[in-house]
Amino acid sequence: MDIALLPESLDLSVALFLLASSVITSMITASLGAGGGVLLLILMATWMPAAAIIPVHGMIQLGSNGGRAILTWKHIDWRTIAAFAPGVIAGAAAGAWLLVSLPAYLWQLTIAVFVLYLCWGPALPKSAFGPVGVFIAATITSFVSLFVGATGPLVAAFIKQIHVDRFRTVATFATAMVLQHAPKALVFGVTGFVFAHWLPFILAMVACGFAGTWIGLRLLNSLNNSWFSKALNLVLTILALRLMWQASQAADWWI
Repeated sequence: MDIALLPESLDLSVALFLLASSVITSMITASLGAGGGVLLLILMATWMPAAAIIPVHGMIQLGSNGGRAILTWKHIDWRTIAAFAPGVIAGAAAGAWLLVSLPAYLWQLTIAVFVLYLCWGPALPKSAFGPVGVFIAATITSFVSLFVGATGPLVAAFIKQIHVDRFRTVATFATAMVLQHAPKALVFGVTGFVFAHWLPFILAMVACGFAGTWIGLRLLNSLNNSWFSKALNLVLTILALRLMWQASQAADWWI
């Protein structure tokens, strides 16, 4: 099967813009802890076919977070990842089996509320961040990720409650997102999405994302943990408010 450099539905000018965006958004996530993946999702949703957005974005984020995890592997909290991995499998399996089609605004509103609580609400009990709590968080976010592709802020808000060190937060979050995005290739492949049509574009986006991650980690090195925590809270709050705005636009309950 011949594979074109770009799918027919993607113009060269748009592809170049998205490649540049991959550099910038990966730099944002590496330096501030979150935000880049959602920003890239917004940009992709503007020009790409709706059916391709979540699976292609998932593969790009898989590669981008994989590069970030490799560059920061010494800082990964493997105990948290060990509890997160089974939850990813459980959530992805449930999503693939149920294939639910609940309104996106319900997921968006729920994610936003939890992100705001984790950033500004009372601290959760320590037991919530033990193996059982991490497993439950991974299961829920992995399930939702198959349908809305915007659970990164929630995972970041959860992991930042566990760690104070900025490099440990970034490294563990990147590894968790690698695990969460990996099942999408199987799930969407089984349901008929042809990744081969998008493969060159995905690989180019991942390469650009790796460059952005390298730059972002240099910036992260210049920050201190306190400033990083405040910046991450601000980024997550903005993303949560945007999700709430999206939910209000899509739903009719507020009218």
